[in-house]
Amino acid sequence: MLNRRIVLASAAAAAASRVLPASALPARPLVFARDFGAHPDLRTEWWYVTGHAVQRSANAQAAGRAFGFQLTFFRTRVDAAKPLQSKFAARQLVFAHAAITDVQGQKLWHDQRIAREGFGKAFASEQDTDLKLGDWTLQRTPGPESGTYRARLPARDFALALDFTPTQPLILQGKAGLSRKGPEERQASYYYSKPQLATSGQLTFKGQRFDITGTAWLDHEWSEELLHPDARGWDWMGMNLDDGSALTAFQLRNASGGAVWDGGSFRPAPGKGALYTFSRGEVLFKPVRFWTSPLTQARYPVEWIVRTPADLYTVKAVIDNQELDSRQSTGAVYWEGLSDLIDSHGKHRGRGYLEMTGYASPLRL
Repeated sequence: MLNRRIVLASAAAAAASRVLPASALPARPLVFARDFGAHPDLRTEWWYVTGHAVQRSANAQAAGRAFGFQLTFFRTRVDAAKPLQSKFAARQLVFAHAAITDVQGQKLWHDQRIAREGFGKAFASEQDTDLKLGDWTLQRTPGPESGTYRARLPARDFALALDFTPTQPLILQGKAGLSRKGPEERQASYYYSKPQLATSGQLTFKGQRFDITGTAWLDHEWSEELLHPDARGWDWMGMNLDDGSALTAFQLRNASGGAVWDGGSFRPAPGKGALYTFSRGEVLFKPVRFWTSPLTQARYPVEWIVRTPADLYTVKAVIDNQELDSRQSTGAVYWEGLSDLIDSHGKHRGRGYLEMTGYASPLRL
């Protein structure tokens, strides 16, 4: 592992080296399997898997314990290292986060990793999804779009050993995979999602292993510039609905809580209609209930009313305390956790993940 102080200093230098404004990303067709892999020419990239699961057991009384899980691999280009000739220069950094939400235990387990790319310790393949950070890995089986993903992340106090199998085609977010994130064209990302991933494997914590089955969501996003200067952070949700539909909604907020930009998409269950991509102004987030972190004193909305073209939804955290302190890797403190989706008639429609950044301090990418 690279010394954390060196890593964070390199990241800070990279941020300070942004002298010229980024150019707008060109619209281009995403090509698979190539675009399942890394794009080191662009500054920021992540592969993000979230999901919910229940315990499998031959004992009916032991079955049904509920969990949420999250794993994310980040890659970032370090511009300050570009002129350096040394093979030890940290030109690319790889970060990773992992977490388990134990619903019955009302507890979040979280861990993080960071290293420079190279020397067999950390890498992000450009050919396909093949990510490594020490003994943490996320790999897609080679072949067609429907390849299975395999995640193995043994952490300090817990472990994830999960397999994810696509059951539906991927979603190209935005306009054919180019997703606007702000009022200026350069604030955009290439972005696709894989909802409704059939999930199986094991979660381990407190010395106990749980065989689980569930449903997951994968996002892969890469960009040169995401945030408008007025944006403090974002609120995002990816929801797998019980009927097979998939909902994405997000807003980027300014310091007063207003929306700098918003968007998302809704794809009905297979055979029920086509993907609808939301236009600017079609999504509205209204906070309903707040929770204050005892660790950071950040105040998070843990229940929202979210207006979308698909419906007027309520989004509720399954447990309030799902704040992640990643100051030893990405430097951010944010809330990311398992949440329920309830429709305008008060009916439970699905589960997924809600992510909220910029509440503890303004987010910087």
